[in-house]
Amino acid sequence: MTTPMSGVTDATPKLNINLKPTPIDGYPTQTSKVQAETEAILIEHFPKHLKELLDAQLQPESTESSAVETESSHLPTPPSSASPATATGSGSNAANASPTPTLHKNSHIQWIARNLIQGFPSRYVSQDASQPWLLFWTLQAFSVLQVGLDPGNRQRAIDKIMTWQHPDGGFAGGPGQAAHLLATYASICALAIVGKPGPNGGWDQIDREKMYKFFMSLKQKDGSFLVAHHSEVDVRGIYCLLVTATLLNLLTPELVEGTASFIASCQTYEGGFASASQPSYSLSGELIPNAPRPPLGEAHGGYTFCAVAAWVLLQPFIEASKADDKPEIDIPNLVHWLVHMQGSEIELGGFKGRTNKLVDGCYAWWCGGAFGLVEALGVGGMENAKEGSEEVPVDVGVEGAWDDVDDGLYNRQALQEYLLYAGQHPAGGLRDKPPKHADAYHTLYCLSGLSSAQHHVFPSKLKRLQIEAEWVKKHPSSTPSSSSDPSTTSTTQPPSTSTSTSTTQPDPSAQPTPSTLSINPFSLPPTIRAYSHLLSWMEEEGGSHIVGGNSNRLNATHPITNLTMTHTEGIVKWSYGA
Repeated sequence: MTTPMSGVTDATPKLNINLKPTPIDGYPTQTSKVQAETEAILIEHFPKHLKELLDAQLQPESTESSAVETESSHLPTPPSSASPATATGSGSNAANASPTPTLHKNSHIQWIARNLIQGFPSRYVSQDASQPWLLFWTLQAFSVLQVGLDPGNRQRAIDKIMTWQHPDGGFAGGPGQAAHLLATYASICALAIVGKPGPNGGWDQIDREKMYKFFMSLKQKDGSFLVAHHSEVDVRGIYCLLVTATLLNLLTPELVEGTASFIASCQTYEGGFASASQPSYSLSGELIPNAPRPPLGEAHGGYTFCAVAAWVLLQPFIEASKADDKPEIDIPNLVHWLVHMQGSEIELGGFKGRTNKLVDGCYAWWCGGAFGLVEALGVGGMENAKEGSEEVPVDVGVEGAWDDVDDGLYNRQALQEYLLYAGQHPAGGLRDKPPKHADAYHTLYCLSGLSSAQHHVFPSKLKRLQIEAEWVKKHPSSTPSSSSDPSTTSTTQPPSTSTSTSTTQPDPSAQPTPSTLSINPFSLPPTIRAYSHLLSWMEEEGGSHIVGGNSNRLNATHPITNLTMTHTEGIVKWSYGA
């Protein structure tokens, strides 16, 4: 290879990687110090064989090029306070010892199983009000890792979840606690994984009518929702409510009235979303709809994912609205912000959750996973993609090692490498970043982010039309007359909770026919269109790119629900009687 600066042939492969530290603009701060320390620690988790090549590449050149001034003569080193053991989290990190990164599935499965069977360590006592989340993180981590529970443990999980159902509707963070939107989402998603119809199966024991009343009791005049009675408004609660309502067939125009406008008001000047916005009220207590509603806080990865996912779920209702001034969000600015949340090469391509913050493994899902959502909003459409789950293994090479594996909006390969090299704890489980310990939260969201980076799951228009055609065929009375207003055809009362046992479903691989394509989707109530939209997501055939080979493959996750495609489909078809 000929080096561009020396003009001589060099047998050592050159790497297209820029390990330039994050600039501090001549003004060091405590934040920049922590950033530099983090970069130095992450470099220690860089692939060993590539690190050796980089070390050799940055050594003084031959006499022909010795006069060339380089910006850096060595790779960053960990801070003096970080010993080699500290830098790797546990004395050694086998993940970066091999040219091919390995997802240590067995170690992670054993770590998760210990929490489930033996119980969580004592440090989790502070999470007593988050019991549904601990179980959901555990069960969904198993699902992504392609592990299912035996019948006995499944029933134990179902019975445990049902102890959290509040007598007045919704689910609480523990027995006898107050119902909460976030706990309700976690409980229902956990039931989607382990539950089933029938006695003691969990699904039929959900009191959906009381849950709907609970949801309505939290609704505010500006379209937002409290996360619990006497609590705060938070866009994460809106996401949890909308996912739960969609999974359980509880969506109505009454429930979501004004919600899209509230979500749009939470977008910040950066492009991401804050937790809430500040409404304005008159002296008589009436909402002033056209008054400025400034976002309350800075853009954040978790809030942004929840806001965008909620926005996608609300599309059937937004499209059916007769209002002249439909709410809008700034999608280009959103994409711009998401793209800039991915760290540089010296940060191993991980994602951060806010501007000028450190990378964190969980944002592999909250930010990396959000790219699947923006595709549903028209960014980078895949109308001609095919269904399937073929994997294209990607090994970490040398030439152009940090070049993206496709033309996507973010570097999927780099994100996978961050999670595989720095996100895995040697003792099992996944983490924020070294030298931190693994925990249940980061284990799931690192795995979910890894799955999202491996697979391309997109909303298929053809599949949606097929689902809607099948629905009309089975429920002809659900299609309103041409003179009716589809935005008001759904009742403003709690939807019927009756279900059928039919499992008929359209064949996603079938070719389009005039009968499937002639259906006007706007003739269906938005509630039914929300059903078809949620189930229209599918994997692109040949669209998987798995760093390290097929042994690292995870199950694909639904970009909206963070459940597997199968678990999402199962509970939705049950609740809609499809």
